[in-house]
Amino acid sequence: MTLSAGPEAPSRSLAHPTRAQIRLEQVLHALSDPVRLSVVSALAATERELPCSAFPLPVTKSTCTHHFRVLREAGVVRQVYRGTAKLNALRRQDLDVLFPGLLDVVLDAAAQQRRQDSAKPL
Repeated sequence: MTLSAGPEAPSRSLAHPTRAQIRLEQVLHALSDPVRLSVVSALAATERELPCSAFPLPVTKSTCTHHFRVLREAGVVRQVYRGTAKLNALRRQDLDVLFPGLLDVVLDAAAQQRRQDSAKPL
């Protein structure tokens, strides 16, 4: 798979798949992990780009890097460097064009599952 670097500065650019290169099975794999799904849920709740440090993930820094890389390489998020920060944005428009309704269904199901889990007695 050939990846495009996007409009970022060449020295600090990250490879992203073009819209045409985004594959359903890779998107579903990226969304199947609870940590990655929590990142996508947080990004979907905001219109802003968020730095990796904005996500309080229950994993090590190297594992966080892995999760963000899986999301980026699947075409779920776009990552850009701004100064020393790596910012993340959901590629909602690309995903909605390719797989209409998929992201909303997955995010709604995840929210419903969180509600059910929080309602369970300890």
